[in-house]
Amino acid sequence: MYQVNFKYLATLTFFPLLFAIGCKEDGTQHDASGSFEATEIVVSAEAMGRILQMPAEEGSKIDKGGLIAVIDSIQLQLQKEQVNASMEALKQKQNEAGPQLAVIKKQSLAATREWEAAKIQLATLKNEQQRIHKLFKGEAATLQQKDDIDGKVAASEKQLEALHGKIEVLQAQYESTQAAVRIQNRGIISEEGPLQKRESLLEDQLVRTRITAPIQGTILTTYVKEGEWVSPGKAVCKLANLSEMTLRAYITGSQLPAAKLGQKVNVYIEVGEGKEKKYEGVLIWIADKAEFTPKTIQTKDERTQLVYAVKIKVINDGNIKMGMYGEADLSSGK
Repeated sequence: MYQVNFKYLATLTFFPLLFAIGCKEDGTQHDASGSFEATEIVVSAEAMGRILQMPAEEGSKIDKGGLIAVIDSIQLQLQKEQVNASMEALKQKQNEAGPQLAVIKKQSLAATREWEAAKIQLATLKNEQQRIHKLFKGEAATLQQKDDIDGKVAASEKQLEALHGKIEVLQAQYESTQAAVRIQNRGIISEEGPLQKRESLLEDQLVRTRITAPIQGTILTTYVKEGEWVSPGKAVCKLANLSEMTLRAYITGSQLPAAKLGQKVNVYIEVGEGKEKKYEGVLIWIADKAEFTPKTIQTKDERTQLVYAVKIKVINDGNIKMGMYGEADLSSGK
């Protein structure tokens, strides 16, 4: 959990300091002055537990994604293993329809073969029936022979019909067994979905036990130590990217037309013995509203003096510190 706090250190008490115009070495004056600031980020815990490791130290640099702290995750790990065991148990509960279906299929195949044999036998009997009926009409066969063949044909037809019915029953049994197993397994499988969601939730919580840096920067302050207990939302450390600093300065209304977003600006800091060091900066923000300076002075004459806040981004070589005083020229060619 990251909380961004723009730490403005440019607020000064007196107007001469807020809007002081510094002098260059050649005696001329700079256009604006103010103080340097950086974007500070408070990194907070997103899980509950005891801090097992705290490799981040105050003043140390850290890359984006670098490890800041590790929270005890044994309970979450055990819960995840429990969920995995439950999912494995569900797989064991699922019914296997293969053996039952194999038996039914074997019975159906045997009944089909019997039906085919009976069909052939019936065809043979019908041919014999036609022959005897012709002989009977010619008085070459007896009534007994005719009745016998008619009885055999009728019995064969009934046998064929019974076998066909048996095959239909076995087919229905095969399909019902498949459906019953599917229904049973569907109920078991439906329990797997919530377990998978639970597993994903625990994985996310495990990831959050490792607190990492959201940006590349420098650890300014640590708020906890190894062995301490933290909960979600508790601040762990504060860091800032000091490789880029921002000079928050103020310009007058008459200087405003010369200020344009994206323009290059010369920025100066004091390096001792009255000497200045120059940096090249970029104007990245101009206030859309003017403000009175200073706010504590309420006389009519003083309130007519309006200033506009501006922000100038500067690449830091390590010499610029937060809160350090700086000055700028709006025209880099001045």
